[in-house]
Amino acid sequence: MRLGLAGGGTDISAYYNLYGGYVLNATIDMYAYCTIEPNDSGIVEFIAADLDRKVKCDAAQRLETSGDLPLHTGTYNRIVSDFSGGKPLSFTMTTYSDAPAGSGLGSSSTMVVAIIKAFAEWLNLPLGEYDIAALAFKIEREDIGFAGGRQDQYAATFGGFNFMEFYEGERVIVNPLRLKRWIRNELEASLVLYYTGISRESANIIKEQIEHTRRGDVLNVGNMHELKKQAVLMKEALLKGDFKGFSQCLLNGWLAKKNISASISNSFLDDLYEYVLDKGAESAKISGAGGGGFMMIYCNPCRRIALIKALKEKTGLVLTPSFTEIGTQAWTLYN
Repeated sequence: MRLGLAGGGTDISAYYNLYGGYVLNATIDMYAYCTIEPNDSGIVEFIAADLDRKVKCDAAQRLETSGDLPLHTGTYNRIVSDFSGGKPLSFTMTTYSDAPAGSGLGSSSTMVVAIIKAFAEWLNLPLGEYDIAALAFKIEREDIGFAGGRQDQYAATFGGFNFMEFYEGERVIVNPLRLKRWIRNELEASLVLYYTGISRESANIIKEQIEHTRRGDVLNVGNMHELKKQAVLMKEALLKGDFKGFSQCLLNGWLAKKNISASISNSFLDDLYEYVLDKGAESAKISGAGGGGFMMIYCNPCRRIALIKALKEKTGLVLTPSFTEIGTQAWTLYN
C-alpha cells in the first residue's frame, strides 16, 4: 500500500493530459497478497479470503467482470488475451489484503499489481516495473472501468519514496528519492494513521473531479495546480529534512484538495481534523480521494504517544506505519 503525500488528483488523465501531473508518495508495510495454485481441472476458482467471497467457474477465454471480484476476473481476462494466446488457464487463486477496501491507501490497485505479478511468475512473463504498472492501470481503469488516478499502480510496483510525473500520451516517469536515513526515520516517527471506519467509494469523487476538469472549472483547475505545486515543494522539503516545510505542504495540500469537491470532506472528518490538531497534531490529510478511509496525521514525535492515546479513545483503528523500499515481489514453491 502507499501513502499519497502530495499531488494526489493530478494523476488523473483529464488533468495531466492538459497540464502534466506531479505526485509524491511512499509505500508502507501493508500489503496485498496473491497465491496461484495451477491445476488441470478445467476450473478457475478465485478466493478473496479477507472479503469472504468466492468465484468458481469453468476456465474460459473470457470471464464475466460485472459480478463479484471484478479485479480478479478482469486481470485473468487480460492475461489470457495478451499472454496466453486466448487459451484458458486453470487454477485456484487466493488473495487477501492488509487494508480494508476504500481505505485510501491504493488497496484495489495494489491487489491488481499483486495478481499480475503472480501470473508473471507462474507464466514467466517478460514484464518489467513500468510494464506491470501500465498493465494494472489498463485493467482497472479501461477494462473494468473503475475511475481513478495513475499513481497507485506505480507505487505498488516500484516501492519506496517516489516523485512521479504524468504526461499526455500515458507517459510516466518514476523518480526514486534518495532520502537520507535520518530523514526517513524522523518522518516515520512523526506519522500516525487513523482509520475513520468510513469506507468510501472513491470512484464517485474522482468522476466529479474529472468532470470539473473537463469543463475547465477555474476553481477546480486552480486547486489542482496548487496540489501539483505542493508536491514539488514537499519533495524539496523532504530531501532537505525540512519538516516544518513538509507539514506546511501537507496542510496546504489538504486545503486545496477540500476545495475541489464537497464530497472530499464532511462534518465528521472536519471535526476529526480539529480533534487531532487539539491533541498534538501539526497537520493531517485524508489519504486517497477523500470522503473517508485513513487520515494521515503528522506530529512532533515527542507528542506522538499522547496523540495515539487520544485517538484510541475513539472507535477507529490507530496504526503506526513503517516505510518499505521494495516493490512487488513474487516467488515459486516447488513441491
